[in-house]
Amino acid sequence: MEARLSEIALVADQKARTAQYRDVLTECLAGGGNVEGLKAMVTHMMSDDVPLVISRQILQALCQEVVTTLPSEKQKETASFALEKMNPRVMSFDEQVSMLREGLAKLYEKDAEWSRAAEVLAGIDLESGTRVLSDEYKLQKCVQIAMLYLEDDDAVNAETYIKKASFLLSACKQDDTLEYQFKTCYARILDAKGKFTEAALRYYDLSQTKIGLVMGAGKQVGEADLAAALTSAITCAILAAAGPQRSRVLTTLYKDERCARLPVFSLLEKVYLERILQTDEVQVFSANLKPHQLGGEGEDGMSILSRAVIEHNLLSASKLYNNIAVTELGQLLGVDPQLAEETAAKMIGEERMEGKIDQVDGLIYFQDPKNTSLAIMQFDDQILDVCNQVNALIDMMERKGILPEDA
Repeated sequence: MEARLSEIALVADQKARTAQYRDVLTECLAGGGNVEGLKAMVTHMMSDDVPLVISRQILQALCQEVVTTLPSEKQKETASFALEKMNPRVMSFDEQVSMLREGLAKLYEKDAEWSRAAEVLAGIDLESGTRVLSDEYKLQKCVQIAMLYLEDDDAVNAETYIKKASFLLSACKQDDTLEYQFKTCYARILDAKGKFTEAALRYYDLSQTKIGLVMGAGKQVGEADLAAALTSAITCAILAAAGPQRSRVLTTLYKDERCARLPVFSLLEKVYLERILQTDEVQVFSANLKPHQLGGEGEDGMSILSRAVIEHNLLSASKLYNNIAVTELGQLLGVDPQLAEETAAKMIGEERMEGKIDQVDGLIYFQDPKNTSLAIMQFDDQILDVCNQVNALIDMMERKGILPEDA
């Protein structure tokens, strides 16, 4: 094969030389493909013996046939070899490299090798100076790469590409499909990174998509897709850190009539009404959670679900009690009293719950954020008011010269 290709390289007529190369390519592709022959052709095309104008034509035809006609394993081997050979001169063969990478990524995706498929696609130069790429193409690839990384729960790499996509989204507003895919991917990234309040809002936005919109791969948005997005929004809202922001999201979801038809509505109602969650209810809820939502132990030794339930129950307890002993609070929450105190201190410190802790007496005093005029605050304000009036009276008496000598 090498000798034959070398002979062709000596043909003076460019048109005849190109035709002979095409004949060799046809022979290599016959019978399911001769991988070694195709490799030899790629190597020859990368040599100085072949003018760039010819090598581009032949490699364009070779790459197209490799992607469309070769069996999977032969395509993987040939494409991987060709990419390695073309890498040093990628600027000269940008279009051919992109074709091979897209075909190779499809094979890896088919085999559920998500991260590998994403890495192959990420090798496409979206800022190429040798060819003009549309914003739609760039956005599509960025979103596709991000979604592939998410399939392997790699939120870090997925976020890198979804951020790149965000800069392109405004230029592609007419493409509803790409916008839907972007929003879906962004919501999943926030979910995977534990930013549950923001994720809940993004999922809720997705749940209001028009039915019939093309999602991609020929699929259309249906009732089941909207229900799934709404369920994800509720799940993330329940897992979110207890506090005012979470309460606002819960209110929005609870008032949406569609939520009443979902299996998770009963738990949503209890959380919204700030009722204490029981162990059996939490177990039923956890059965439908994704692995990253269950999560491992954090610095405080609690999983994501455990932390969310304890914080919610603590906030619910603050509505039932004016004050409670730390030991009793631990029993109520089903945790160690020290953990209950630390959780309360954290929520108070982050202004997600109002109250104060008396460590000497081992008591936690709760303050209803809707009623800031508690007795002790009223008493303090009254004392301050009286003191101000007395000071004003003394100042007036001094100005009029009627202040007693022994005052």
